[in-house]
Amino acid sequence: MNELEASYAKCKRLNSLHGKTYYLATLLLPKAKRKYVHALYGFARYADEIVDDLESTLTVQEKADALGEWGAKILQDLKSGKSDDAIGRALIDTVNSFSIPYEHFEAFLHSMTMDLTVQEYQTYEDLVEYVYGSAAVIGLEMVPVLGVLEEGAYECAKKLGIAFQLANFIRDVGEDLDRGRIYLPIAELAEHGVTREMLEERILTPQIISALKFQIARVRKLQAEATPGIQMLAASSRPCIEAASELYCGIVDEVEKIGYDIFNKRAKTSTSRRLRVFITAYVKRLAVSN
Repeated sequence: MNELEASYAKCKRLNSLHGKTYYLATLLLPKAKRKYVHALYGFARYADEIVDDLESTLTVQEKADALGEWGAKILQDLKSGKSDDAIGRALIDTVNSFSIPYEHFEAFLHSMTMDLTVQEYQTYEDLVEYVYGSAAVIGLEMVPVLGVLEEGAYECAKKLGIAFQLANFIRDVGEDLDRGRIYLPIAELAEHGVTREMLEERILTPQIISALKFQIARVRKLQAEATPGIQMLAASSRPCIEAASELYCGIVDEVEKIGYDIFNKRAKTSTSRRLRVFITAYVKRLAVSN
């Protein structure tokens, strides 16, 4: 195994260990495309781990330094077109293969840096700056790998990426509180009578349920607006994205099933649902040539 192959293998391991739903969905792609998706995931996961590993003993400044040093090196490698980084080799090869814009990775690293200092967002418009870099650009990076038939696929990919991220925010309110953060916009929470202090008490109230219902409706709206974009992708990639859309946005279904009690229960897609979605998508995939 040469260095580039080892880099792709490392990215694949990161994906299989930390992004099980994401990894499952990639199995629905043509085999030739999977390694590129693993590389994009590996880059995002590695940066996220620097920032959000709850077991890390690093101070905020030490995390900022580590992210800044690694991120600056990756961005320089993207400009030079070559890398000796264990993750960077696969990433640069992927970027070069599909002409993925440099700015997407710059935006992602900017959002990861925000996580080190920003603890809340007053409005949804404020949050958009963060989710553009943390989620929308992931969709934009994926489109050329998946195969684009119409330019409208890019806008839809942005919306779907944001929907995935917002669904995670709803599920992970308690976990994010552990990190000192609240991603649900403060002004929108206030419209439902919810304060930061109420969330920190971790007691489910009618006001919190109302606020969660509002956020869930936004996820479903974004998903609906993004869905037409799936038909703008190469046919061989559509089953993968259809499955990912159902499983990731389906997190909000699971929040409803646990009675919105995000403080005491983990909203998790059942194994049976994952299998059903995967089998349905796999049958569709078999009907499409590579």
